[in-house]
Amino acid sequence: MRARVAVLISGRGSNMTALIDAARQPSYPAEIALVLSNRPDAAGLSRAQGAGITTRTIDHAAYGRERECFERSMQQVLDQYRIEIICLAGFMRLLTPWFVGRWPERMLNVHPALLPAFKGLDTHRRALSAGVKIHGASVHFVVAEMDSGPIVAQGALAVREDDDADTLAARVLAIEHRIYPIALALVAEGRVRVEDGRCVIKGGVFPRTTLIVPEAVDA
Repeated sequence: MRARVAVLISGRGSNMTALIDAARQPSYPAEIALVLSNRPDAAGLSRAQGAGITTRTIDHAAYGRERECFERSMQQVLDQYRIEIICLAGFMRLLTPWFVGRWPERMLNVHPALLPAFKGLDTHRRALSAGVKIHGASVHFVVAEMDSGPIVAQGALAVREDDDADTLAARVLAIEHRIYPIALALVAEGRVRVEDGRCVIKGGVFPRTTLIVPEAVDA
């Protein structure tokens, strides 16, 4: 039985599309049962509908500052569709401890940085300003503190000398599209457990190569 997944979006849903594409494979251990948006005009809704995925909208603006009331409405929909795992994919709402507490180790988020570095917004510009040589993306479990949950998967790339925030963002986005389906599959298969605040992957395969930047310096 494949795990039933809801993808929460606020915009175009490019990571949502990567998850939908992965779940088309019969061997994939999860199905995208629902796409839920807090914005009626989110472009990702039409993408999901075109892929035959059920969509629902709960407009957060209708709830004003009552964040928990908004989340209770979301929870009702998630219960209705018997959702087992949530994937946040550009969902631009901070979640309350009440909602997060209902989904321990069952809610994933993808973040465009190598956590715990560069939590929050504007990660690529901040990475360039800091002069890092390696940057990337992380998939992590969601906890009450923003971008602080145990890390399930990461992908890295070398920062180029001619990178700006836009070029770096585009290359990191491609990494996000690769690691998010991997992380979801690991969780859906029950291969991820959290010990002392970190994820341990059962049967994980780890690369032997090391990314070093710069790789060589001519004398």
